Amino acid sequence: MSIAAEGRGRWTEGKRPVRNAKRGEVWHLIRTLWVLTTCYIAASSAAVPGADFDQSHALFDGVLKQFVRNARVDYAALKAHPQDLNRYLEHLASVAKADFQQWNEGQQMAFLINTYNAYTLRLILDHYPLKSIKDIGTAFSGPWAQPVVRLFGESLTLDTVEHKMLRKDYRDPRIHFALVCAAKGCPPLRNEVYVAARLDEQLDDQARKFLANPEKNRVETAEHVVYLSPIFKWYAADFEKKSGSVLAALKPYWPGNPPADLASGGFRIRYTDYNWSLNDIDKK
Repeated sequence: MSIAAEGRGRWTEGKRPVRNAKRGEVWHLIRTLWVLTTCYIAASSAAVPGADFDQSHALFDGVLKQFVRNARVDYAALKAHPQDLNRYLEHLASVAKADFQQWNEGQQMAFLINTYNAYTLRLILDHYPLKSIKDIGTAFSGPWAQPVVRLFGESLTLDTVEHKMLRKDYRDPRIHFALVCAAKGCPPLRNEVYVAARLDEQLDDQARKFLANPEKNRVETAEHVVYLSPIFKWYAADFEKKSGSVLAALKPYWPGNPPADLASGGFRIRYTDYNWSLNDIDKK
């Protein structure tokens, strides 16, 4: 073999492995970048429902507008078409607690109120037809103690959302005008969702609507008696902490012109009967 041939042989046999090694490193880098990019996209997609949660609650708003009329729910129709409600519940369950804690107070309260009302609808659908929400569960574990709420990676109860979250963390007694336990004795179920930008306005409106129902709440001036829903007995402490007394807390929301001395101790309180019948739409 000539020197030239030998030289070409060394170049061919010596240099080609080096070029192949570099090509292998490039492909390894490409594969690594592809894997990292795929993982990032997957992680980002998974995080979107929580981090970018729709604060307009549009899905649930559509459900309420379609199936709620005059504070009554068309449960039969909703049970036949639960897709949007189920999708909304999935969106609620996708929110991470860390994301929730970054929201402002109005967003948090609206989220939890809507969560309570949406999961109450789902609980009823799971047992419909029935005459009352109190038909669900047992004497030892009623409807509000069922672990039906999927939230922050846990299975919670409606009681937990109400008592350990809303009542404990926000201390706004007006939530009792917004939480609807699927009974006719409850405050009216709005056919719109609660949203942070209008939350104060909506809660005040709920208070006025509830107190304007004389079957549940009314002032008998001649008797110096105020007839109130049992809600104000069960949760009296919440209203007293805010305003000193239940009647003082309610005074801004009474229809018409309530007596000037309504909250000064001159009126006795009596409680109306609470109607636990299901807030189902009238089928007649």
